[in-house]
Amino acid sequence: MSSLFESIKQGLTEAVEFERGTLKGVKVDKISITPLHTYTPPEIKAIRAQHSMSQKVFAEALGVSAKTIEAWESGRNAPSGIANRMFAFLEKDDNLFVRYSVVIR
Repeated sequence: MSSLFESIKQGLTEAVEFERGTLKGVKVDKISITPLHTYTPPEIKAIRAQHSMSQKVFAEALGVSAKTIEAWESGRNAPSGIANRMFAFLEKDDNLFVRYSVVIR
């Protein structure tokens, strides 16, 4: 058999062993991801207020347009997964923007 075939076969065998947790000599850390919360318009507005920002400043800090913030807060559009994850960070950390020099006070 060709060495390419043997290489593919070995890779598939290792993948199966990895999935089963039986691959020798490899340390695997299992992680869990917190489910993504979909933020509602009032929750988004509350997070913006928590950070004492206008829609325009909040939009600049997040890298979106002010119209996007307005649409999220009015319910015309829904934030994407990454935006929802960012809202979760912002909800838990009042200093996130300052800590990472997004906002300079």
